Amino acid sequence: MDFLSSVIGFVLAVGILVTVHEFGHFWVARVLGVKVLRFSVGLGKPLWSWRRTPDDTEYVVAMIPLGGYVRMLDESEGEVPESERERAFNRKPLRVRTAVVLAGPAFNFLFAILAYWLVFSIGVDGVKPVVGAVQPDSIAARAGFRADDTVLKIDGRRVQTWGEHRLYLMDRLLGGGAVEFLVSRADGSRDVLHLALGGHATRALSASGLEREIGIAPKLPRLQAVVGAVSTDSPASRAGFRAGDRIVAVDGVPVEDWAGLVQRVAPRAGDELAIMVERAQVVLLLTVTPEAVSTDGRVVGRIGIGPEFSEPSGEYLGTVRLGFGERIARAVEHTWLMSALTLKVLYRMLRLEVSTENLSGPLTIAHYAGQSVQIGVTPFLTFLAVISVSLGILNLLPIPILDGGHLLYYAIELFRGGPVPERVTYWGQQVGIVMLAGLMGLAFYNDIARLFG
Repeated sequence: MDFLSSVIGFVLAVGILVTVHEFGHFWVARVLGVKVLRFSVGLGKPLWSWRRTPDDTEYVVAMIPLGGYVRMLDESEGEVPESERERAFNRKPLRVRTAVVLAGPAFNFLFAILAYWLVFSIGVDGVKPVVGAVQPDSIAARAGFRADDTVLKIDGRRVQTWGEHRLYLMDRLLGGGAVEFLVSRADGSRDVLHLALGGHATRALSASGLEREIGIAPKLPRLQAVVGAVSTDSPASRAGFRAGDRIVAVDGVPVEDWAGLVQRVAPRAGDELAIMVERAQVVLLLTVTPEAVSTDGRVVGRIGIGPEFSEPSGEYLGTVRLGFGERIARAVEHTWLMSALTLKVLYRMLRLEVSTENLSGPLTIAHYAGQSVQIGVTPFLTFLAVISVSLGILNLLPIPILDGGHLLYYAIELFRGGPVPERVTYWGQQVGIVMLAGLMGLAFYNDIARLFG
């Protein structure tokens, strides 16, 4: 089912986003008087095609759902009748060609705004903005955060759920500076706290990473010491642990929750432990030796089990509700912040400040597409918005064969007063193909590395 969901989600996502991107090129070309010969969603052999008069444009759905294209009338691609030369793309003024090329990425950004607007119109569920724990000597601890604080505002922005302004905080984390929090204390008093976020850019590229970097966690129900999953060929699987086992004690010391279990196991790498579990109302004593695992620069003991998760009750959950105008403003802001974050991460990758492991290819995208499809409409729309922004940014990179490469040629044409020589264009395309192949190869490598471990 996971594989099927991933395939369906991936094909659906790519189909929607490629159609949006190519429709941008198609629509603006038609409006500005360029004749479109073919509009194709997908690559390779056509599975379905249809022609529409008077322009006789061919609409195609092709076999490989990994891209698409718009083929326009152009003298560089074949003979053009004298009567139609004024509608050829290459004959159009520079401003028209620039607008047609820009339209694809622009439509991706507009689609992201629409998707975010739909998400905020439906309503976004999340964890209430109540602090559950503050790590000692963390950024949050130094700012004065305490357990049971309720976050009311972030830089003047009303806060309704824990993750509502996560993109904004990530952007500030990468950019540096301080963020102002208005919090309500457990005793009813209010305080203004300033969180210093400068110089913490490399490990916070995910939701959990952001929370670890700041040193703060939301208030959630205590995680019970019940095994949800057992890793294959792990110390736990060899010792006989099963999903559903409730862990009662470690070496005779009672365990109250999952955090207590971790505290007992983590420091004991290589030591034999006697763990008492309750299984189907029968108490068993299992012997296991935690293996040493390096994480965050330190060695800890792990036995290869994961907790059993359950949905938090209503007292821990909230929903983001926005007015009509707020939804539009928030959708535009989210698209802008996602674009800025993507560019900042790419820039830091070039400077070797952020690992290239953050690049994802089709396999990872398919995995997240499948997960979001299974969860519901809102997560899938959010996923589409994020990928649409990424597609828009990718196509604007100044790499020949991408939209950004064409825009680079147009900029050179503007300054030199004439088109770029064909020889330069040809070699630029070869370089662009090599660069794009290298980028895709690295993304595929990261996908395979994640898949196998």
